[in-house]
Amino acid sequence: MWRQPRVRLWVLAGVAALGFLIALEIAARRYGVPGPITNQAREVIFAPKSGFLLYAGMALMMVVLTWRQRFIAVAAAIGIDVAFLVVRWAVDAKMTGGHPFGNGALWVLLGYAVIAVTRRTGRERVLLLKGVGLGLLLVAGRKTGDTWLLITSKTRPAVLDQYVATADHALGNPSWLVGRIVTATGPIGFNFLDIVYGQLAVAAVIVALYQLRNVAAERRFPRHHLVRTFLVIGLLGPAIYMIFPVVGPIFAYGTGTEHWATVSLWSETPPSEQWAVANLWPETPPPINTPHHMSFDGITPRNCMPSLHTAWATAIFIHSRTGPRLLRFAGTFWLIATLCATLGFGYHYGADLIAGVVFTLTIEAALRSLDRGWDRSGIQLVACGATVFAALLVSYRYLPLEMAKHPWVSGPLLMLATTSVVYGYVRTNALWKPRTAPTRQPEPQPGLI
Repeated sequence: MWRQPRVRLWVLAGVAALGFLIALEIAARRYGVPGPITNQAREVIFAPKSGFLLYAGMALMMVVLTWRQRFIAVAAAIGIDVAFLVVRWAVDAKMTGGHPFGNGALWVLLGYAVIAVTRRTGRERVLLLKGVGLGLLLVAGRKTGDTWLLITSKTRPAVLDQYVATADHALGNPSWLVGRIVTATGPIGFNFLDIVYGQLAVAAVIVALYQLRNVAAERRFPRHHLVRTFLVIGLLGPAIYMIFPVVGPIFAYGTGTEHWATVSLWSETPPSEQWAVANLWPETPPPINTPHHMSFDGITPRNCMPSLHTAWATAIFIHSRTGPRLLRFAGTFWLIATLCATLGFGYHYGADLIAGVVFTLTIEAALRSLDRGWDRSGIQLVACGATVFAALLVSYRYLPLEMAKHPWVSGPLLMLATTSVVYGYVRTNALWKPRTAPTRQPEPQPGLI
């Protein structure tokens, strides 16, 4: 079995992932904070940062189980969480910054990993390990992302917000417009969007569960599903953060999350107004001046270019298209709500969102081409997406002043470039869909009439 190319690929990918996590752990330790491995290990005992995410990871794992095994897994997870709650209440343990549930889901995930190694053999072992790995990858991806964001804030002291803000004049400064709308909605509008924004991974799991609904019966995973795209976006996106560090309009041109302190239920980020160019967001768009690099604090993540929330929401939208009407509606809702939140909270410029859409479509096209075999249409689509994405970054960095001075030219060009990738993806994806031949009725024979 170990000589099969596909098995070797899985082993190589596992070793590479472990090495990547160890490298991030070492990098985080250099800055005096725990890394992704330590943070995940702590959640075996201590209150997890996101109990919803742990249960979402367990749900992904359960696609390989029978219904009876699923009921046992859920009951075990809830029972363990209840036991943890009782113990914490008895010793008066604090749960600062964490959820009171989720440990049980992690214990079940780890338990099934042990079962796969000790009680399963052959294809059943591989299938169960894939399910456990899928759930743990979703959770580890969150921890890895947190560490990446820390590294961006420590290693990129200068940010390029003035360049993106200047280029954003070509799009009409959408963050300032949507920011005023969200501010006008008060605590209800803000916290509703905040919940949608914060539980994006849970929405992805819902779509993924639909795509993986037949795994238990067929005893195999489909060749392509949402989780793969989700993880690749999370892996490649932070690398762009290092190349193009941006903190967002609410930080570079506002007071930071202090702007939402009076309406947010859980905002704890310290104010950052002293690092801002001026307190302009969301009332007054920045003036058109020659942009410059600007220093920023060592806390705020440089996580804007591209907008990964937009990228992930776009992936959810794409993969929900093959589902029933309710799932398609949910995917559309999550995309629209995420776009409103990313702009309205002041976390992103409009230019970030355009880059996020192109980024996702390029990755999705590459993954689909990898599965079905590279052909001319797939190569052209990936090349087009990569070229447009690179052109967007170059124009934001080196042509922002020209874009701001000629918005009626540069704005349509930006939208046209993005639309070309969207159109190319839709057209190519339609060519890739299997076509069922129409059933031909047998022609009547003269001798049988």
